[in-house]
Amino acid sequence: MGHGDEDTGCGGGWAPQPTLSQRLFAVAELARADFAVTVARHGLTPVQARAVLMLDEPVPMSSVASHLACDASNVTGLADRLEALGVAERVPSSDRRVKLLRLTDRGSALRGELGRELAQGSAVTDRLTAAERTQLAALLDTMLATPDA
Repeated sequence: MGHGDEDTGCGGGWAPQPTLSQRLFAVAELARADFAVTVARHGLTPVQARAVLMLDEPVPMSSVASHLACDASNVTGLADRLEALGVAERVPSSDRRVKLLRLTDRGSALRGELGRELAQGSAVTDRLTAAERTQLAALLDTMLATPDA
């Protein structure tokens, strides 16, 4: 590549020796695509599935927005769609200004089913031996740990 021809990862391939960060992004994209296929079998989008998976108890809609890294106004539409699917419902909290989102019985069953399917592994992690998965989990835990201040 000549000067100014840096590969941005858009469209073409990466340099012959991708960096560690590029490899991590590539694996993340494979995992994201695999997740999308898994949740689509249940009639969910990835965002809807992430919301279902986080709702182990009634949660303020603002917390859903924080978890999904989206604007609170987007959660209103998401809640509408989850309610239409019969998997979640809005309920009042002790603070009348705050609405909670909770799973219905159908949603709880779906959450359990999704959790089991996702725990079984993915097309990405299935390429690894059990020992490699254990090693990768430890490395990821190290990378994700909050540094002591």
